[in-house]
Amino acid sequence: MSRDASITLDWGDGAYGFRLGWGELAKVQEACDAGPFVILDRINSGACRLADISEVIRWGLVGGGKTPADALKLVRQFVEGRPPAENRLAAYAILSAGCYGAPEEDIEKKSEAPGRESESTTSPTGKSGSEPSTASAGS
Repeated sequence: MSRDASITLDWGDGAYGFRLGWGELAKVQEACDAGPFVILDRINSGACRLADISEVIRWGLVGGGKTPADALKLVRQFVEGRPPAENRLAAYAILSAGCYGAPEEDIEKKSEAPGRESESTTSPTGKSGSEPSTASAGS
């Protein structure tokens, strides 16, 4: 997954790449007669329309590299041929990635931001080169 709105999901009969870029979001908006954030809210609340689910998945597949014809075949097989609830969470994940960007994997393992020094576990006074002080604070 990456911040370019692409996401890979185990869906249907395998792992598929989905991406809702600006153009695909416009197609979803046109097909569902609602903006992407309205559709996202409808899917999240369970008050979605059938087209909210199928169009998000269809255009997500197209944005992910499938031809429109192949995407339509997959939607007919794995969305329209199944109960709507089976694909609601997938549609939410795809549209959420399109609207907000998909979370990056292994963020903790990424290198730190440029210009930022890494934290040291060495004491700043551990090896200063001068003799340790034996005077007490009150002397």
